[in-house]
Amino acid sequence: MKILILGGDGMLGHQLFLNLKKNHVVFTTLRQDTAAYKHYQLFDHHNSYFKIDVCRESDIKRVIDDVQPQVIINAVGIVKQRDSAKEFIPSLEINALFPHRLARLCEEYKIRMIHFSTDCVFSGRQGKYTENDPSDAEDLYGKSKHLGELYDKHCVTIRSSIIGLELARKTGLIEWFLAQRGIIKGFRRAIYSGLTTQEMNRVIECILIQYPDLYGVWHVSSEFINKYELLMRLAKKLGRNDIEIQPDDKFICDRSLIGAAFKKATGYQAPSWDMMLDELAHQIKQRNELNISREIPCNY
Repeated sequence: MKILILGGDGMLGHQLFLNLKKNHVVFTTLRQDTAAYKHYQLFDHHNSYFKIDVCRESDIKRVIDDVQPQVIINAVGIVKQRDSAKEFIPSLEINALFPHRLARLCEEYKIRMIHFSTDCVFSGRQGKYTENDPSDAEDLYGKSKHLGELYDKHCVTIRSSIIGLELARKTGLIEWFLAQRGIIKGFRRAIYSGLTTQEMNRVIECILIQYPDLYGVWHVSSEFINKYELLMRLAKKLGRNDIEIQPDDKFICDRSLIGAAFKKATGYQAPSWDMMLDELAHQIKQRNELNISREIPCNY
C-alpha cells in the first residue's frame, strides 16, 4: 500500500513512518529543510518532502500528485503543550480547518484519510466518555480539535491519546519524565486511557489492512490507569532509582474513553499497560544504549 504521512517529525508521525515502511511504501512531509533533519537518519529526498506548508494547498496538491497515495495519514496538529495552542488563528487553521480541507482533497483524488483527534475534546469532569457524549472542552485546543473531526465516508477519525518518545520538541509526558531527577508529582486522580505510539501503529495498520470500509469517529482506548501508577510502573521498569514520585490527589481530571464501539467493529483489545510499558521501556533503553543524547535522537 502506498501511504503519505503528513507531519513525519511529530511524536506519532515519526513512529508511523518508522513502522509502516516495513510493510508499505511510505512517504512523509516535513516543515523544515533537509539540514534540520539530517542527524535523525530517517528522512531523505527519496521518502520525504521538505519545507511543506500544509496551510498552502498548492504544496499538498504537489505532493499528492507526485506520490499518488492510496491513504493519507494526517499526523499534523498543534498539541496542547505548545504555546501556539493558546493562539486562536494557528489553532483554528491547523486543528480545525486543515483536516476538512485535506478531506476535500482526498475525496477529489479518491484517497482514504486517517485523522487523529484527542481525548481533550472532553473537559475531564465526567470520565468514561463514549462517541455519543457531546464535546464539552472549554479550552481552545479541545474546541479546535473537535471542530476538525471528520465523519466523511472516506475518513476515519481516531479519538485517543498517546505517549511515547519524540524527536525534537520533547513536550510530552514521557520525555518530560525522562528528563526529571529527584522528587516529582504523580497525579492519582488524573485518569488515562490512551496508548503508546507503538501500539497506535498497530491500530492504524489494522484499520488500513483489515477494515477498508471503516469510517467516522471512533474511541480507541486501553484499560484505565492513573498518571501516578503509569509513571511508577515505568520508573520501575527503567530502574529509575534517582527519582521519587510523590502521589498528588489535588489535580482531578478524567478524560477516559470507552472503546466498546471500536472493539465491536474491529475486535480490537488493547494490551495491558504492563505489556505496553515493557515495550516502551525497551525502546527507551535501546535509545540510551546507542549513546545518543535526547537532544540528538536517532533511528531507534
